[in-house]
Amino acid sequence: MIELAQIKADKEVEAIMTMSEKQIEALGFTEHSRRHAGIVSKWSGVILKELGYDAQRVRLAEIAGYLHDIGNCVNRKDHAQSGAILVYKILTRMGMDCKEAAEIMMAVGNHDEQYGLPVSEISSALIIADKGDVHKSRVKKPIDNVYTANIHDRVNLAAERSYVKVDRKNALIALYIEIDTSICSVMDYFEIYFNRMKLCRRAAEFLSCRFSLVINDTTLV
Repeated sequence: MIELAQIKADKEVEAIMTMSEKQIEALGFTEHSRRHAGIVSKWSGVILKELGYDAQRVRLAEIAGYLHDIGNCVNRKDHAQSGAILVYKILTRMGMDCKEAAEIMMAVGNHDEQYGLPVSEISSALIIADKGDVHKSRVKKPIDNVYTANIHDRVNLAAERSYVKVDRKNALIALYIEIDTSICSVMDYFEIYFNRMKLCRRAAEFLSCRFSLVINDTTLV
């Protein structure tokens, strides 16, 4: 059985993640490397665990969460699809069962909002975990004036905290975000995250739950 710790220690995974972040930094995008990978891995597993899925499904969700963005080493465009192929090759090379590797490949290939859809419980948990990670620490490039920064940087810089909470009893998955509205408005958030939140709602529905977005203690969705 391949565990997440083995994947994190793998030299090939380490090399690809390093190059992925190098490309993302060159493009001036927000952080998509180990910090983001670790958070998405943790939240993906928590979502399924809190909903009562078994340890095997939780493990696969954690692995999918950690590896979901490695396609950025190829190109940001279609990174979910290129990453899915890389993930399958890496996991089978490490000895993972082909069916398990294929499930992770499918989840990784469907995590991006442009083409992705919730097609399994693992992909659904991954979608919600990935779209939920908004935080000021993800902005890596120097920002001279936060108020004139591009909207993606401004929204992340304004996000003081974000986390996912699962209420199994009431079949609810909620994303909580704390935003400094002196830096950006809630409308700015929706301008770039609206389609992502719609995908989160579909992912929650796949898991037989409702999805809720709570910003600054106000329920918006």
